[in-house]
Amino acid sequence: MCGIAGWVDPCGRLRDGEHVAAAMAATLAGRGPDGHGVWANSHAALAHRRLAVLDPDHGHQPMLVADDSNRTIAALAYTGEVFNHAELRSALELLGHKFATRTDTEVVLHACLEWGLDAVHRLHGMFAFAYWDVATRRLLLVRDRLGIKPLCYRIDGPRVYFGSEPKALRGVGPTEIDPDGLRDLLACVRTPGRTLLRGVSEVRPGTVLIVDPRGVREHRYWRLEPAPHQDDRATTVDTVRGLLTDITTTQLHADVRLGSLLSGGLDSSALTALAQNALRSTDTKLSTFAVDFAGNTGDFAPDALRTTPDAPYVRDMAAHCGLDHRDIVLDSTALTDPAVRHAVVAARDLPAAGDMDSSLYLLFRAVREHATVVLSGESADEVFGGYSWFHDPQAISRADYPWRYFAGRSGACRALLRDDIAAALDPTAHRADHYRQSLTEIPTLPGESEIQRRMREIFWLHYTHWLPDLLDRKDRLSMAVGLEVRVPFCDHKLIEYAFNIPWRLQTFDGREKSLLRAAVADLLPSSVTARVKAPYPITHDPAYGRALREQAADLLAAPAAPVWDYLDRNRLRDRLRRPLTDRATRSGLDFTLNFDIWLRQLAK
Repeated sequence: MCGIAGWVDPCGRLRDGEHVAAAMAATLAGRGPDGHGVWANSHAALAHRRLAVLDPDHGHQPMLVADDSNRTIAALAYTGEVFNHAELRSALELLGHKFATRTDTEVVLHACLEWGLDAVHRLHGMFAFAYWDVATRRLLLVRDRLGIKPLCYRIDGPRVYFGSEPKALRGVGPTEIDPDGLRDLLACVRTPGRTLLRGVSEVRPGTVLIVDPRGVREHRYWRLEPAPHQDDRATTVDTVRGLLTDITTTQLHADVRLGSLLSGGLDSSALTALAQNALRSTDTKLSTFAVDFAGNTGDFAPDALRTTPDAPYVRDMAAHCGLDHRDIVLDSTALTDPAVRHAVVAARDLPAAGDMDSSLYLLFRAVREHATVVLSGESADEVFGGYSWFHDPQAISRADYPWRYFAGRSGACRALLRDDIAAALDPTAHRADHYRQSLTEIPTLPGESEIQRRMREIFWLHYTHWLPDLLDRKDRLSMAVGLEVRVPFCDHKLIEYAFNIPWRLQTFDGREKSLLRAAVADLLPSSVTARVKAPYPITHDPAYGRALREQAADLLAAPAAPVWDYLDRNRLRDRLRRPLTDRATRSGLDFTLNFDIWLRQLAK
């Protein structure tokens, strides 16, 4: 996993191309602590920051291919993992290609050289890369099917700048907030391709951006398609188990220390058990990591979302599977540290989601001391219908996105807006319009029942407008500390299969994630298979609320703070009078602090 940046002008010559590309990549230093490189010619400049995972002693990037006269004919800046690189390498060797490293980067380079644009259909994994063909002066900006790895760009006349994150593009154009991007943030919706910065776009998942002398255009190479599901329940369960076994085993390949995140929930426990099963023949204990909070044993208070803490289930899993387990215990001092808050906002390039983002960042930072790569159970809820609203008839029937808010945010954020800003942005109307437009994009299967058609819509909306926010959060906060997080549940073969499973099979035992539970039940302790879904944990320590109140009060005492261009000081003052045991109030204060930090960072 790495960071990439660069710029091209297929029609004109670059000035100071290497220096500009290197400065762009320098903003991504956290993504690549193990090395950096730049390549440039008269029309293109590619830069790279490396996190070495495969063949650490080789694989310097940008990687080049030369002809018999030692002239460069193609260059690649790549980030991610292509998990079928060994098979592709064998196929390319039969076609006469020769390799100097064991990296998947070199395989991707030669695949593009051999198959051109069609190479993307052969890549299986999570990736984003820039491939430059010298002779045709053509740049391919490629993003994986689900958008696991980020990739952004800015068009400036004939020139196109690109980078793994928006921060890489802030120095090559004006830094202005996009009102529609801000509407998305406040309405808790996600528009594929849009960012919070005017003029900066994302390469959409499953898409190639092509830049050449003819101009700039998009090529969509993958999308979810509806199809009849022919398998019965037993076959479906067996297929899910087989897919997950193959996917997890493949994603264990690395030349560096590897582990797994473990919450004691069904998703992470399933992957952890499958991984430990795959490692059993090597007599290796899988390293696992769980987040917990100081004082949570005494402070934990069950609510509608979290009926139990994670710790007892984590202990059951560690004992049952024989894991090499570590608890990462965070305290409120670390969670409210202003330096951590600034680092989290900088990593995300947006106002971060309070203690949920801060704790995830601190978890990743601690895990990085013991591993370079970890597996995560992210996206199982999207694949197998795990969220509570999947099973709430009112939420499903409502003419709106079934989720009310993105993780860690709430309506308290919108409630703090100044009246003029609220009127100008109107996030409520924006969300309604956004939802109606999204419905027009959903593929349908003739002859489906009304409930099956609606559940297909619900799954599709999660894949395209909910999951991208979670994947972006995971990538940004992990890569900020040089940790690669792999998400096996985002394998496109699994998602293609699950997308067409009828809802009656997805819920055959009357519970959430029926198929996943049935597929892995024999690997897990009974306590974990019986556990009701719980979201990512939060701290219950009153000290967090007290520190949050003090920081918000300090911000109130700064009338020139940039956040008051958007938020109402009196409304924040009113929030400070409310008990911070209320999650929405706490979320609003966190949002205010992070919004102010983000505005200050943009102004630099």
